[in-house]
Formats: sequence, C-alpha cells, structure tokens
Amino acid sequence: MSIDKKYLEQFIRATEKAAYGASLFIGKNDKIAADKGAVDLMRDELNKIEMKGTVVIGEGEMDEAPMLYIGEKVGSNTGQALDIALDPLEGTNFVAKNLPNAFSVLSVSEKGNLLSAPDTYMEKIAIGTNLPKNLIDLDNSVEKNISLLADAKNTTPEKLFACVLDRPRHKNIIDSLKKMKVNINFISDGDVSGVISVIDENSKNDIYIGIGGGPEGVLAGAALSCLGGQMQTRLVLDKEQSQRATKLGVKNLKKKYDLDEMVKGDVIFCATAVTDGDLVKGIIDKGDSFEASTFALQKSTKIVKKVTNLHKK
Repeated sequence: MSIDKKYLEQFIRATEKAAYGASLFIGKNDKIAADKGAVDLMRDELNKIEMKGTVVIGEGEMDEAPMLYIGEKVGSNTGQALDIALDPLEGTNFVAKNLPNAFSVLSVSEKGNLLSAPDTYMEKIAIGTNLPKNLIDLDNSVEKNISLLADAKNTTPEKLFACVLDRPRHKNIIDSLKKMKVNINFISDGDVSGVISVIDENSKNDIYIGIGGGPEGVLAGAALSCLGGQMQTRLVLDKEQSQRATKLGVKNLKKKYDLDEMVKGDVIFCATAVTDGDLVKGIIDKGDSFEASTFALQKSTKIVKKVTNLHKK
C-alpha cells in the first residue's frame, strides 16, 4: 500500500497557506502571533482534505495547544487513514526577526508508520546519500564518526562540513570537531532544515550532529527517507518526559532509532519557506495574491520537486 498520489498537491497547499499565515508577521517581533497565523490556516486546509487524518506530532499535547495537538483528528473522516507530523512554523524566531530559513513543514504516512516522538529533546546524527549502510552511530565518538565519514567520502576531516545547533550543550562535540579541523556551520534554530541540509545538493554540509527537538527529528527523517540519507536518533528524557513518552507508546526509552524505524513505508514531505531559505524562496506578497515555494517529496512515486504556486488571497 502507498499514499494516494492525489494527496500530495493538497498537502503542498496546506503548508503554503500556513507559510502565508506566518508571513503576515515577518519582522514584527511577535513569534506567538506568527505561530498562530500558521496554525490557523494549516488547520483549515487539512480539514478540507478527504482523509481520516490523525496528528501524531503537533503543537504539543492536547492540554497545552489550542490547535493541531497530538491526537487531534483532521480531514473529512472519509478516505485514506493517514498519520501527520507537522510544524506549522519551524523557526518562529526567524519570522519574528525577519531572518532566513523559517518554514512550514509536514510529513504524512499511512497509519502507524511514523514514530510518535514526544515534544522533548533528541540526539541526532545524519549524513547524506550514496554512503555505506549503517556508517555512523550515536555511540561512536565524534572522532570515530568523522573518520568513518571522511574515509567513505575518500577525503580528510578538514574538508568536511558539520552542521551544529549553536548551543552550550554541544561544547564537547564542537571541541572534538575543532580538534579535527572540521568546518562547522553553526545554526541558531531551524533543526529540520539543518538535518535536511546533508542531502541538499546546494549545501556543503556532510553531517548533522547534536541534540535538537524530537518532533523535528521525525519531520527531517521523513525527507531523508525519501532521498536516501542516513540518520540515527535517541530520545533525551527526564523523569516527567519519560512518563509522557511511555504514554505515547514508546517502550524502550533508551532505544537508538535508525531511519527505517522512525519512518516506515510510503511518506510525503512538504516544506514551504516563509522567509527565504536554503531550500526555496520565501513568501512573496503580490497584493491580491501571494507566491509560495515548496520543497515536496513522495517516496513511492520518487517525486522530488521544488514548486512555486500563486494563490489568491
């Protein structure tokens, strides 16, 4: 079974409308309003789609989020049963401050095929395509993973580029990378596009490494699954988060997840830029209409496309 290909254009429309909703708040220093603008329009579009949709990764859990919470039902309640992971606005700070790489993102699978990651931290390591299977491992040292990657790419560590979220918690990783003279591309936010950069032909990044958001890990994993990248993750949980993860059905709290355990079967991935990004251009307001650009993938049909659509307001 795979996801009916008629759905791809409808999900593209959902992220494009959400991106437009967020774009109304670019540079206004109000990340909450920007997020709400994205959530409201994405929800409206999802509910127009003929599907039995369930949000498995969303804006927190039911009691924390007014809309698009984990477990929320979306769609017409007819058609295919689909699980949806979404982030209506990835990079709220980027929109508030008019910085690049804010996106509206979702991924879709058949029921039960996406890891229900709680809204907690997650260790991640990701590399691109055409590399030996199971090349990297979270339990390896940074030095070992870099050496393995350099050998597989027939190069040296100082010619590799690593994408790292700029956080104090990554000091040891950064120290190890610097010792090996690896080039470091620091990002301030934007975990999803950071991971995806390892498979983007326009990016220099060879590896993504560090701790970021769990939901963002699954979203990025959906894109890597379509394009043949590699990724390994592990949830980072305190006592309270361990209870939440157990409630979501996570049985082994210390498990390392490979990509095919996070994302199974067919998957659709859509990312529409709000502000100009490394993948595609941001929303362009044309007065009575707006132009939206989306990076869209479907695994079963091998669709990989960057599309630009014009929508009437």
